[in-house]
Amino acid sequence: MTWVKICGLRSRDAVDAAVESGADAIGFVFAAGSPRFVEPAEVVNLVVGIPSTVETVAVVRDQPIDSVIEWARTAGVTTVQLHGSEPESDAELLRDAGFGVIRAISIDDYGERVSELAGDRLLIDAIEPGAGLRFDDSLLLDAPPTAPWILAGGLDPDTVAEAIVALKPTGVDVSSGVESSRGVKSPDLIRAFVLAAKSA
Repeated sequence: MTWVKICGLRSRDAVDAAVESGADAIGFVFAAGSPRFVEPAEVVNLVVGIPSTVETVAVVRDQPIDSVIEWARTAGVTTVQLHGSEPESDAELLRDAGFGVIRAISIDDYGERVSELAGDRLLIDAIEPGAGLRFDDSLLLDAPPTAPWILAGGLDPDTVAEAIVALKPTGVDVSSGVESSRGVKSPDLIRAFVLAAKSA
């Protein structure tokens, strides 16, 4: 069954909807400037009551690794998603600090970086993360990743099942595709997305 992550959560009702619908992971955006940004100190209250079987993920983008580790500890998350051009040394420091690591790359960087990150859990995203835009997936059809990977970028409850069948990712990640307005998650869309992904 496909692993599902709901990302960019900022409210209790969205977190509860994701957990109750069977999501495998929940993401919180710590990258300043994002419409989904949430303070690490606020995440502490959002992760309360989340089962240990559900992965909690801090999403960062080219931020100082010492600060990232501090924020992740403050928030109480289990995993950090590096969504920029962070060096491997950052990933190693996170692992040494006890966090899981997800490495995100743009489809534009896929050919250049996929082999470099072969040892990491890899998330492949659109050129502009969080914009809700699909990308040309012909490269993934022609040269799919050889290791487990996560598909992101422009997915929603109506398109995720078709994407899973076509590309066969290990997991999927959604943010804008389950929003009622930019940055505001819809519990109903979250439930619909998880159901569609798990049923594919």
